[in-house]
Amino acid sequence: MNNPMSPVKLFDVVALLVNKPTEGLTAGHVGTVVEVFSPDVFEVEFLDPTGRTFALTELKRDEILILKHEPVAA
Repeated sequence: MNNPMSPVKLFDVVALLVNKPTEGLTAGHVGTVVEVFSPDVFEVEFLDPTGRTFALTELKRDEILILKHEPVAA
């Protein structure tokens, strides 16, 4: 199971858990961690369907969920 508090690493794909209206982001947007400032603070890049960045924002650990794309051991 995806531990919601597992460590976040550079290039992890994450889902936003909160709305960030000033950034044009809503819960569910998917982005990529592009900088790890501390174990609890990250810069996440959000791209549009053409691959252009539409938001680059600092987020806290409790605002994101790491997404998994491969099987994990039970």
